[in-house]
Amino acid sequence: MALATPTAFATAAPATTVPAVPGTAAKAPEAPAAPAGAAATAAGWAAGTRAYLVISAPADVAAAKAAVAAKGGTVFASYDAIGVIVAHSTDAGFAAALRTVAGIQQVGATRTADVPADAYNPALPANPAQAATTLTESNRWDMTQIKADQAWAVSLGSPSVKVGVLDTGVDDQHQDLAPNFDAADSVSCAYGKADTRTGAWRDVDSHGTHVAGTIAAAKNGKGVIGVAPGVKIASVRIAEPTSTLFYAENTVCGFVWAGDHGFKVTNNSYYTDPWQFNCPNDLDQAALIEGVKRAQEYAEGKGSLQVAAAGNANYDLANKTTDTESPNDSTPTTRTISNACLDIPTELPGVVTVAATGSGSGKASYSNYGRGVIDVAAPGGDGATSVYSTLPGGKYGTKSGTSMASPHVTGVAALIASTDPSLAPADIRARLAAQANDLPCPASDSRCTGTTANNGFFGEGQVDALKAVGGATPPTGKYFENLTDVAIPDNTTVESPITVTGVTGNAPATLKVGVDIKHTYRGDLVLSLVAPDGTVYLLEDFPNNDSTDNVAKTYTVNAAASAANGTWKLRVKDGAAGDTGTIDSWNLTF
Repeated sequence: MALATPTAFATAAPATTVPAVPGTAAKAPEAPAAPAGAAATAAGWAAGTRAYLVISAPADVAAAKAAVAAKGGTVFASYDAIGVIVAHSTDAGFAAALRTVAGIQQVGATRTADVPADAYNPALPANPAQAATTLTESNRWDMTQIKADQAWAVSLGSPSVKVGVLDTGVDDQHQDLAPNFDAADSVSCAYGKADTRTGAWRDVDSHGTHVAGTIAAAKNGKGVIGVAPGVKIASVRIAEPTSTLFYAENTVCGFVWAGDHGFKVTNNSYYTDPWQFNCPNDLDQAALIEGVKRAQEYAEGKGSLQVAAAGNANYDLANKTTDTESPNDSTPTTRTISNACLDIPTELPGVVTVAATGSGSGKASYSNYGRGVIDVAAPGGDGATSVYSTLPGGKYGTKSGTSMASPHVTGVAALIASTDPSLAPADIRARLAAQANDLPCPASDSRCTGTTANNGFFGEGQVDALKAVGGATPPTGKYFENLTDVAIPDNTTVESPITVTGVTGNAPATLKVGVDIKHTYRGDLVLSLVAPDGTVYLLEDFPNNDSTDNVAKTYTVNAAASAANGTWKLRVKDGAAGDTGTIDSWNLTF
């Protein structure tokens, strides 16, 4: 499968799976079998069915659909706003015949293998039993390397920011993902058609669940913490079961869904199968480039930034010569290619292309590179040091790859969007670059070209979560936290305490108060900080018409009139009926 993961050690503390061969990903466990007889009863399916992208001007879509039928095909799905149709046909001459029709701009076969019968009667992925964990949150190398642990003292990210995980699916029941999971905006796009049934978005491997945890695992005292633990995540499963391949029609569906559902950022840790690189001089591959490009531009036009993994072949994307891995759904052959051939969606205009660093910020051994192609870098793990995150069934484990680097950047982008909701995708992209910390080329590696400020290994540098939330330097004061849940019933005032010791004198004029509250319709709430001497500092009285769910914010309070040591309290007043919640956690930074 075309996942950007060279090694995938999946541990369930302490058991491990066999690692994948470098440059590939572990074969996925088989998805649940379709009901007996599904192939025979799936309406419209026949042996030999192949899939095609049919490209026209948006105004000509109706005529294009008629042409598909006239030339022996069927319309499986259609994205009228961008002029892209997903067509199926058993006729080997279908694409050539359709290319002769006026108004049809391009036609391309999306695969070199048959469309499975499951496309016409999809089986739902398994909903794994959940294992409880005794693991508690701790600082991890990847998070400290991009200063995410320092950023959390400033902001956890906003729940109004939605991040799409375009991947193998996500285990929405996982204890570290459920608090931030957005089921209403989750979907399966396998086979190129949106499947909104409950659970269709679930993981058919483990890759997507791992990625989701790196982006936004909740800061709830359990397991791990994501880069942006206050934002929402939605699963868009674009991998097909059993094969776990990501075909172009699936990516088109995913990007259009992202645009239509208000995703501020999407993560794309894959390349579009079956071609590692799509070449515009090939009629089929040219149509795939155009279809995915239109879908990406549609999503960006709707306010969505795409972040993508650079790949794991230790390949110079700025000097392409050969492709030995394509097509990966039948028999790969070696072919000569040029820089005109693109890894999609990674190399499409507007997409943030992410290289991987190891622990210590050096280039990960497997990471693709290329001057003018790589935008930024982030931790992906290397050798014995991998990225630890969530796995299906309430488990946790490690993986390495640019697949793991990309979600770190996605999380930082989500923090940027949380800090300033008015930013367009181009603005977020620019801030990622401007805030990245420069990493110079290794003196001993001539493959890395460019300057310290921008080079082929690291682009603009390694992303910085602390800068993303407005922090130029690490917090210097002492940090105190309460992770104990406190229920917030209707029409009730509750308090959560933190005892502060070892701080000299009074509290600062810039006391940071981090709040993580889960509560539907936060217009019911009034938040206050109560000092040890009883002084009450109002944090926020939400407008009664504020129907947004949850509070994940950091407040700055001038508490210089109050002594620092003693018991501080977060006071939460619920002033209405009908919506309740919980103080998940809160913290003080002096």
